[in-house]
Amino acid sequence: MPSPSRPGARPALLASAAAVTGLLFAALPATVSHAADQESCRPDGLYSTPGVDVPYCSVYDSAGREKMGADHQRRVIGYFTGWRTGKDGKPAYLASDIPWDKITHINYAFAHVDKGNKLSVGSDGATNPATGMTWPGVAGAEMDPRLPYKGHFNLLNKFKKQHPDVKTLISVGGWAETGGYFDDSGARVNSGGFYSMATNADGSVNQAGIDTFADSAVDFIRTYGFNGVDIDYEYPTTMKDAGNPLDWPFANARRAGLVKGYAALMKTLREKLDRAGAADGRHYMLTVAAPSSGYLLRGMETFQVQKYLDYVNIMSYDLHGAWNEYVGPNASLFDDGKDAELAAANVYGSAQYGGIGYLNTDWAYHYFRGSMPAGRINIGLPYYTRGHKNVQGGTDGLWGRAAASSCPAGSGLTKCGDGAVGIDNLWHDLDTDGKESPAGSNPMWHAKNLEKGIVGDYVTDYGFPADTKLTGTYARKYDSTLVAPWLWNAEKKVFLSTEDEQSVAAKADYVADRGIGGTMIWELAGDYAWNAAKGQYETGDTLTSLMYEKFKSAAPYGARKSNADLPAEAVNVDVEFTDFKLGDSNYPITPKLRITNHTKTALPGGTEFQFDYATAAPGNASDQSGFGTKVISSDHTGGNVGGLKGDFHRVSLKLPAWQSLAPGATVDLSFNYYLPVSTPSNWTVTIGGRKYALAADLARGTTVVEPGGGTTPTDPPTTPPGEPGDCADPAWNASAAYGGGSVVSHEGRVWKAQWWTRGEEPGTTGEWGVWRDQGAC
Repeated sequence: MPSPSRPGARPALLASAAAVTGLLFAALPATVSHAADQESCRPDGLYSTPGVDVPYCSVYDSAGREKMGADHQRRVIGYFTGWRTGKDGKPAYLASDIPWDKITHINYAFAHVDKGNKLSVGSDGATNPATGMTWPGVAGAEMDPRLPYKGHFNLLNKFKKQHPDVKTLISVGGWAETGGYFDDSGARVNSGGFYSMATNADGSVNQAGIDTFADSAVDFIRTYGFNGVDIDYEYPTTMKDAGNPLDWPFANARRAGLVKGYAALMKTLREKLDRAGAADGRHYMLTVAAPSSGYLLRGMETFQVQKYLDYVNIMSYDLHGAWNEYVGPNASLFDDGKDAELAAANVYGSAQYGGIGYLNTDWAYHYFRGSMPAGRINIGLPYYTRGHKNVQGGTDGLWGRAAASSCPAGSGLTKCGDGAVGIDNLWHDLDTDGKESPAGSNPMWHAKNLEKGIVGDYVTDYGFPADTKLTGTYARKYDSTLVAPWLWNAEKKVFLSTEDEQSVAAKADYVADRGIGGTMIWELAGDYAWNAAKGQYETGDTLTSLMYEKFKSAAPYGARKSNADLPAEAVNVDVEFTDFKLGDSNYPITPKLRITNHTKTALPGGTEFQFDYATAAPGNASDQSGFGTKVISSDHTGGNVGGLKGDFHRVSLKLPAWQSLAPGATVDLSFNYYLPVSTPSNWTVTIGGRKYALAADLARGTTVVEPGGGTTPTDPPTTPPGEPGDCADPAWNASAAYGGGSVVSHEGRVWKAQWWTRGEEPGTTGEWGVWRDQGAC
């Protein structure tokens, strides 16, 4: 997440869980019975802790989709930060300001990992925003006297009782507190945080630290009434000098083991939350904030933790900013083929990259779509700006350059961008010397005032004189290919990347049309509304309400990983990508693909495996091991200006004719690709002429069998066949739009849509197309 300005301490020790068990359960959704069919509610691809009857049906329906209320077909997740208390003289944003009827989830930011490896929000006390602070005389901020704690947590639970469909998660980490935390005086403690809790100094997994943290996380959410845990670890990547420079002494020494530590942390959290949920009769959620940068993701191997997550929130923002001189959008939806940073790195000119620009939301979404259902992915929206000053070249600043003569103290940078300052940098951080860090960071309500030439009365709260005048005009610009607005001040040469109704509406349509789970907002306090009495924009819910209106009538989100009907029978053959090179050495990306036969049947030479990987990477994967790896079909080819057209490349590989794989045996092949991919999925293996899924894909509705055993036919129709022409399902209409899962009849057969479509005739889209044949009517 962006690092916020946060004066003062952020506090509160964990209270006794036993003292408030009854009270916190009153703030959570109703429990469900421990039915034997909880598996029917498990989301596709979600790991289930062995031997635990996880109560998935408390959160998910029989299709594995999250239950969020009748008018919430997609998620609207808002980060609510603990430091906008109003106690520092700046505008407050409290739980009473949240548009509770327009959102589905709240992530409280932030808790941290304390020096004892426990989840914490600091020491308890009356100055503790999370559990001790009060706001006398503020309407809506009256405490619930039935709870044994005060602060934001009290108010969150008070409002949750009025809005029981809204879920709250405690978010841990963030940019400023991944590798340390703020003590009660507001000073940062460089403790190591996630880095040392999950990974030892020698790079090995710190399982003791992980267990301590996970146990404390369970205690914490039970104590304070949260529905789950959101991990914002920035970043467990092998790329050197990634993340907060203050964390580099811990992070760089552990780079070789960070990915393994991250995976162990997520597995442990999933299992402990599952066990606690089974005991409490409710499913506890586990989510992460994930990077969208292809650079960072290259050092995260294949992002192996998604199977442990209810969903992933993509931080599809901070794609351009004052950390370098390239002037571009903070959070463009698409690539336009002109990104100056990518052009400088010859990304567009490299055949290996396939001309794919990877600094945009659509690219990041497709990266994760390679391994997760669309509905378990949420795209990020920034309610804040990024910007430069002294911009040279470009079109109204876009794709221009703005080099700085010096960089902020503590940034770790020797060359950076000339970030906007002063009135153009209202939400700025301080560098390690206590000076303003140039970044062009503003809440969107302030950016709207700049656009209209208004100096809001709040500027005095931020240290500006009441008679402040604006220099130049902030003209709104918009690029429809990028789906990106910005403000351009030609006199000051200031570029501020923004969001507004036009861009957010386009992103909401993108989410709805592609079956994506929803959106994640950093942060709620940046949204705006017009105050006619004062003649200025202030904090509001304009953008959040727009998304709510767009989503409430949307079709249910996409709940399946595969766009094809995979076999109902699965075999216990394991596949793993391993032995990644570290950091900058990991290009081209050449891990080993390890196949292990856990069945009782030998796999003969020539056995064919197929799998999907995301179109976020070009369709040029290969191997150097004689397995004949090749891409046999692609949903997208070429560059990605205006967006990737489909989700998957389908790959085939075969055991060499001379290479059988005995029960218990393992074989490795060297796999090659050029842009990062998340864990390839939707595997099949053909044994004895019969096609099977792989158990490790964790697909809904599959039964694990021994090859050659069982009686379930491969790829069974999901609709019983009837007599041709006797069609009960509605006829396909060329002008109608259909969401994923829609069923129609056409020419005497039943067809099921795998994703959103319009105008594509059933029977013409091929084996991997949108329509799947379900049999005769």
